[in-house]
Amino acid sequence: MPILSLTDAHTLTVRALTACGTLPAAAGSVARALVAAEADGQAGHGLARVPSYAAQVRAGKVDGAALPRLIQTAAASLRVDAAGGFAYPAVDMAVDAVAALARQMGTAGAGIHASHHIGQAGLVVERLADQGMVALVMSNTPAAMATAGGRRALLGTNPLAFAAPVAGRAPLVIDMALSLVARSKIVAAQKAGRPIPADWAVDADGNPTTDPAAALKGALAPIGGPKGAALALMVEILCGALAGGRYGWQASSFLDAQGSSPAVGQVIIAFDPAAFRGPDFAGRMGELVQAIVADGARLPGDRRLAARARAQTHGLEVPLALLEELKALAAGG
Repeated sequence: MPILSLTDAHTLTVRALTACGTLPAAAGSVARALVAAEADGQAGHGLARVPSYAAQVRAGKVDGAALPRLIQTAAASLRVDAAGGFAYPAVDMAVDAVAALARQMGTAGAGIHASHHIGQAGLVVERLADQGMVALVMSNTPAAMATAGGRRALLGTNPLAFAAPVAGRAPLVIDMALSLVARSKIVAAQKAGRPIPADWAVDADGNPTTDPAAALKGALAPIGGPKGAALALMVEILCGALAGGRYGWQASSFLDAQGSSPAVGQVIIAFDPAAFRGPDFAGRMGELVQAIVADGARLPGDRRLAARARAQTHGLEVPLALLEELKALAAGG
């Protein structure tokens, strides 16, 4: 399998996106996020997204020339309009502003609307934790999950991520979607002709199913049953009703060029530990992490950090077909 350095992967992604009409600054923002996700072993949020992103810009579903706009609506509150463009430039703008405001106010939050796929949400909170903040980020997504007891997909998988600084090591990052499994696993089972576990999804009538074809016509099951559905509903409220994004059932797919902008929402919240605990927060986090590791447990994100270290040393393995597609896009194809 071909190997790309992180720098070459970034350059190729920028070229592919600018060739289809994305502004260079926006393309750089997208490329940083996708390459970082690929390096962390999160290929579903990585370079494989570039062809569909490029197609969406060409079709006008994503505005590659969009310029996000930020206004401060209250002492510690920000509103960011992603303007129908990629989420990443709006997120970059929000992260910088939220961090600065949290240092002044102790806590700060931003709501983003008219947005798109947030990618690997953990990267967003990790950036804030690298600046000493405790952070939360969430996004609603196109409908894929039923509510508790429901029959049809109303809620997205609605990722939720948290990060906190830890003395002497990388921040602790918790990053999860709120469906039990990714839709891609059900697609893979269908292609392989295998049944799926009955707790993965429901059919169009709301009944548990082991038939992947029926599951794809129904809805994914939430992680943790009704509790996961409640968490997904919370994210839907914060990112839809509060931040101003479309609800999941109103949003078009992140994966194809059909329809109008998904126009979903994101919420980013940062806490300055100095305003709550004082200067010893990272040290206290170190005690907690040490206790967990001493018990033989693995910390959330350990595999991600190991994958990142390998990628920084050895580069990224990119499937040949994908690499050729990226090169063709970069050449204007």
